[in-house]
Amino acid sequence: MNFFGKEDPKPAGPDPLFAATTEMEMYTNLFNKMASTCFEKCASRKHKENDLALGEMSCTDRCVSKYLEAQEKVGVVLQKANEAQMAQQQNLAEMQNAVGGR
Repeated sequence: MNFFGKEDPKPAGPDPLFAATTEMEMYTNLFNKMASTCFEKCASRKHKENDLALGEMSCTDRCVSKYLEAQEKVGVVLQKANEAQMAQQQNLAEMQNAVGGR
């Protein structure tokens, strides 16, 4: 109950605005790290031309591809770990209910 004696509405799930904001921050962080890492690795220190050289472009392409592939693999591992943790918490709750239900 709230201050006025009415029931507080309970959210049905996670806040979609918070989820969208968090996801946007995550992708912005990913892009910034990827850009700085690949630029440091691939861009020549002698910027005589406005455009990247062919070698710099191919290096950047490979770097971005590898960075995104690594991020995807890390995401899969974290997802599996999260699922295992959720299953473990559910099993623990079921055991507590079984012991408390005696």
